Amino acid sequence: MITTVERRYSLEEYRAIEAKAEGRSEYRDGEIVLMPGGSLNHSRIGRNMLTYLTYLLRETVFEPINSDLRLWIPDYRRGVYPDVMVFEGEPELNGDRTDEVLNPILIVEVLSPSTADYDRESKFRMYRSIPSFREYLLVEQDEPFVERYSKQEQGWLLSDFNDLGRSIPLQSVGIELAIAEIYRGVVFG
Repeated sequence: MITTVERRYSLEEYRAIEAKAEGRSEYRDGEIVLMPGGSLNHSRIGRNMLTYLTYLLRETVFEPINSDLRLWIPDYRRGVYPDVMVFEGEPELNGDRTDEVLNPILIVEVLSPSTADYDRESKFRMYRSIPSFREYLLVEQDEPFVERYSKQEQGWLLSDFNDLGRSIPLQSVGIELAIAEIYRGVVFG
């Protein structure tokens, strides 16, 4: 019987590999996991979210950032790339790193068939360890459906939205996000 040994990487090795990589990968406490490419709908929704949030949050203390910036989750030793993050004030960098941040208040993930369960469960659990984190949006790409988790005193409250004529109240940043704008240009089915 042949057994294989999975290689573990130090955080420094991962960061050196990631700095030169053409694609992106997540760091999971010693494991490097390649991220799958996105679909056209995924790309359009991510673009729409960033563009619309940037417009709505102009001239406020909130700043949306795209998926090029890595979020470091210290409690889990994880480096991940959310589709969109919003920061209140200046993003807090991880030490002297300019490619890792620590303090989003709002995170948006566009769901893919291969990552939906991970985004809803393990990733959300890790995100909840971030002290500044207050709101989470999970956006379906194959139908108009958005799940919003908002932090309450007693825990996290789930609300879902599937009507293109409605808006989603974002408590963390004090705006309403029109569902039709999230799905602008997206073709279903």
